[in-house]
This record gives sequence, C-alpha cells and structure tokens, in this order.
Amino acid sequence: MSLRFSHTSGLTKMIIIIEFILVAYLVYSLTKNVYDSYLVDQYIETFKEENARIEADNKQKNEDYLYFTSEEYIDKIAKQNLGLVNPGEEVIVLSPEVLIDEVNEEMALNDDVARYSGLKNSEKWWQFFFGE
Repeated sequence: MSLRFSHTSGLTKMIIIIEFILVAYLVYSLTKNVYDSYLVDQYIETFKEENARIEADNKQKNEDYLYFTSEEYIDKIAKQNLGLVNPGEEVIVLSPEVLIDEVNEEMALNDDVARYSGLKNSEKWWQFFFGE
C-alpha cells in the first residue's frame, strides 16, 4: 500500500466499504424500479391496444344491431323470403338463361386475364397489336 493510505484507521476503511455496498444496493434498487416501471408501461400499452380493439368490435356490433333492426333490413328480408311487394313496386323475375349468360361472360373475361397474366409486358403488347 502507499504511504497515503497507511495512516487511515480500520474504522475508516470499514465505513468506506459499507458506503460502497450501500451505493451498489441503491444502484440495484434504482435499476430494478426502472425495469418494473418499464414492464408496467408495456402492460398499459398492451391493454390500451386490446381496449381499442374491443371498442372497435363493440362499435361494429352496435352498427350491425342498428342495421338488422332497421325498417330497411326488415323490408329487404320480407321481400327476399316472403315475397313482399310494396304498393307501386313491380317484381322482375330473371330467367336462368340470362343468369347463365352473365356467368359465362365473366368466365370468359377471367380466362383472358389468366391467359395474359404470365406474359411479359412487351409480349402483351405484341399480342395486342399482332396476336390472334
């Protein structure tokens, strides 16, 4: 040891050691409290997100309830299921042939899209101007 510390008494050395232990404990305690605060903040954020989701679900369910109990919905269901006709309305019945023709047109359009989907852009232009 150096000459400077040789004159310090055992009691002073013990006090310095106790102070270092106390400082270490205070640093540990502060770190633990900061970490616990961080965890609480994370829980709060999680619950805020969950509350927002639940609030959106409740709002959607409330809107659905208002729609399903509205006069328009009841009228629509009565027309679809019970054949209700309001005064001044006329019922139009489409034949199955008309519906089949519409489905065939949609399928032909989808076939064209599928046929050209794998081609490069330059090949699509070539087919547009010079193809088939």
